[in-house]
Amino acid sequence: MANGVLSFPLTSFHPDGSLDPDGFRAHVAAQIATAPGAVFPACGTGEFFSLDEDEYRRVVGIAVEEAAGRVPVVAGVGYGWAQAVRFARIAEEAGADALLVLPHYLVAAPQDGLVAQLAHIAARTRLPLIAYQRGQVTFGADAFRRITAIPGVIGLKDGHSDLDRLQRLTLAASECFLFFNGAATAEVQARAYATVGVPAYSSAVHAFAPEIANAFFTALHDGDDGTTDKLLREFYVPLVELRDRVPGYAVSLVKAAARLRGRPVGPVRAPLTDPSAADLADLRTLLTTGLDLVGAAL
Repeated sequence: MANGVLSFPLTSFHPDGSLDPDGFRAHVAAQIATAPGAVFPACGTGEFFSLDEDEYRRVVGIAVEEAAGRVPVVAGVGYGWAQAVRFARIAEEAGADALLVLPHYLVAAPQDGLVAQLAHIAARTRLPLIAYQRGQVTFGADAFRRITAIPGVIGLKDGHSDLDRLQRLTLAASECFLFFNGAATAEVQARAYATVGVPAYSSAVHAFAPEIANAFFTALHDGDDGTTDKLLREFYVPLVELRDRVPGYAVSLVKAAARLRGRPVGPVRAPLTDPSAADLADLRTLLTTGLDLVGAAL
């Protein structure tokens, strides 16, 4: 999974908000065709929080069918551990390869509780788990050592960008333990994460412009600082500034950009909202700029 951009496909909905399985199949097939390091259906970008169990089953099943063993399929699970286990069993039945444990719902929790949450899930699924620290979930050094000792916990995705803390965790882990940069618009911090031993990252941009995402990944790993800086300066940083205008744009802007490129992903579900007309116009201009930088067209 460290050998390519990690793809987090969007979940397709019809205009009335119902699931669009055919649209999702087309979208995830296009994502897999660009050879990502792995595909993560029904996670944050895929609006896991808005899916019921039947919809989740269809989304994960379609991703597994389209991947056909070519890339790992890592499905999102979340809420409290009891509900996470229900989703985990569905993902197992659908043929997923691993699970990303999203931050639990609403409440803050002590370190012992965070460890117990993962232990409960791990004991009830045969699939390996990747923990995700973001929002109200942050693992201290002692809790981290304890979760790495849980059978089946194979990695950590970090969304806090506290590189001092993360460096301490990477040094405490075994060589086979996986780490992922899960910061919002992860490319902006990809170089910094790589300096503490975390080169792999998720890319929301890959969901609508794999040409840009793959060009950035190649430039970064080839040490092409000129191309890396140009893409950051002219595309990624302006994208972050646009994303930060409205809560929820980390998902709804990504969906809007995919629609601008003719992808059948549909709208977001409430409580998210689609971008305003003015923000959509700015997004179109920025997307055109980014694609021009890598020799692609809208």
